[in-house]
Amino acid sequence: MLSLGSWLPAWPGLAWGWALLDAVLQGLVGACATSVLCSLLRVYLFIQCLNDPARQDLRVALGARRLVLEPLHMLVLTGILALVGSRVAALVVLEFSLRAISTLLSLSKGAHSIHLLVLCQFSLGCGLSCGLSFLLEGAPHATCNLVLAAGLAGLLAVHARRLALHTCILYELHSQQRYCGVCMLLLTSGHGVPRLLRKALVVAFVVADLAAIALINRDFLSTAEAVRFWTPLTICYTLLIVYMQEEQRSGMGRQSAYQTVQVRMGGLFILLFAVGRWIDILHVFFSLLGELWCLLHASVLLEVCRQQVSAPSAALRPQ
Repeated sequence: MLSLGSWLPAWPGLAWGWALLDAVLQGLVGACATSVLCSLLRVYLFIQCLNDPARQDLRVALGARRLVLEPLHMLVLTGILALVGSRVAALVVLEFSLRAISTLLSLSKGAHSIHLLVLCQFSLGCGLSCGLSFLLEGAPHATCNLVLAAGLAGLLAVHARRLALHTCILYELHSQQRYCGVCMLLLTSGHGVPRLLRKALVVAFVVADLAAIALINRDFLSTAEAVRFWTPLTICYTLLIVYMQEEQRSGMGRQSAYQTVQVRMGGLFILLFAVGRWIDILHVFFSLLGELWCLLHASVLLEVCRQQVSAPSAALRPQ
């Protein structure tokens, strides 16, 4: 792949170094996208908890400032996404897309869709990594493009983080006194945040799915090899989707989310152990760490979603 290294002499190991830099930049873009998603969900759920006197403890937990944990989360997630290979990342994206379609068709919207938005964090990071890897493949100076993408993603993540902090600290006061433009916008249009996120995620995952299929198929030299891979993959994903639908009907707590991740990654591990490569198995382990890390970071969001299902509150309305 041509990148920034094409401007420099062909030193030994230089190509490997630029490939590693590209992987880190792709991981950073994915981590920033996850941060934007979590910040906007935090804003929406904080306002809902503010309007529900029975969930003031969750409002306090959502509004807690994490000056050290947030940068640490971004750093760890960037490293994990950089280590996950494009092949396994593509499989994670396809699995989540099928699971999301199945969930939206079989369950009602509302709290279920919010729960799905919380669970898609690591898959979103993998999807952006896959999409960038595919779209920039063979592009001249791809590293420069990734630097620009990472800068834009970081800027969006910073502003989304500031919005979440502003909301958690000042929204209650500003919404009562009605003199802050940001808080007034949230007061009148905050109920549309999930719909906005769903539309953005649909676009992101459509691009990621196309890129994932292309990245997987390029490794096959013949149609027979592709069939030998896609047939067990389809069977495995079908069984996983059936299992996870039953789990979602039984509960949406943190324990259920952790069990679902373990089952999904266990099925992917067995599949790649049979038809994949040895390096793919290591990448599955990194994917498991990434999924668990994202769930741990979003534990408060998962708890709010669980309480919405067990005791749904009134939807966010202008006051």
